[in-house]
Amino acid sequence: MTSASELRSGKTHRDENFPVASWIIHPRHRALILAFYNFVRTADDIADHATLDAQEKLRLLDLLEAELLGKGDSQKEAVKLRDALAERAMPPRHALDVLIAFRMDVTKLRYENWDEVIHYCRYSAMPVGRFMLDVHGESTSTWAASDALCAGLQINNHLQDCARDYRDLNRVYLPRDALAAAGATVEMLGAAKSAPPLLQCLHGLAVRTETLLDESRTLGARVRDFRLGLEIAVIQAFADRIVNLLKRRDPLGERVHLNPLELAVHSIGGIAREMTRRAAGRRPVSRPAAGA
Repeated sequence: MTSASELRSGKTHRDENFPVASWIIHPRHRALILAFYNFVRTADDIADHATLDAQEKLRLLDLLEAELLGKGDSQKEAVKLRDALAERAMPPRHALDVLIAFRMDVTKLRYENWDEVIHYCRYSAMPVGRFMLDVHGESTSTWAASDALCAGLQINNHLQDCARDYRDLNRVYLPRDALAAAGATVEMLGAAKSAPPLLQCLHGLAVRTETLLDESRTLGARVRDFRLGLEIAVIQAFADRIVNLLKRRDPLGERVHLNPLELAVHSIGGIAREMTRRAAGRRPVSRPAAGA
């Protein structure tokens, strides 16, 4: 039997565009968060695998789900997450939701409109934020703002990697109606730089993503856990900077990812703003400071 671990891409939590179980988070939560991350990363790598056929991908995703639910012990990522959740008496609901998104990645290569993209984010991204909130014992009243932040992060990633997703996976998350409205085509994603209609579409989607990020700004003020609040502030700072790049640059031909120095600078800035806000007891503003 194939082990899902053998199909990992080699990407780890240190390679993501956002912090995963960073030093900010209390040590008592890190093992559970990393178990969740490794389960999700394994499933993601299966869905994106270059040589597996669709049937085999779906079989392996089903196997991960079955073993997460206690039906077998052959897949270490599923067993480790299952045990870590049991220690906290937490259900596997969020991990199961994410598996729905990875099955979609196997079977769905195009999205008709923004609502379909948000539906995908409901399973690919929003469960991750909800899981983090549950780990910290936060109220479900925080979910709406978290959902907006996670969807914004996911769509930022779709825009950053739109050319690679098309080239390597023939997968396009850009809504067909947005492409058509700008006079762009999917095939334009294969070029070295964006044609003007495609760039118009990409910039318009970045503006729409910025609206999602604006809807998430109350999240830090809603969470009780101080460390989690700082982590959210860092993630928000990263997301804001990336969406600002995506509004101005061409992801086909220009850099739209943050380098290590930028990650460090925006981490410090996010932490400083959140600590100042908490000390003063202020609610977050609707938009970040210029250049955030």
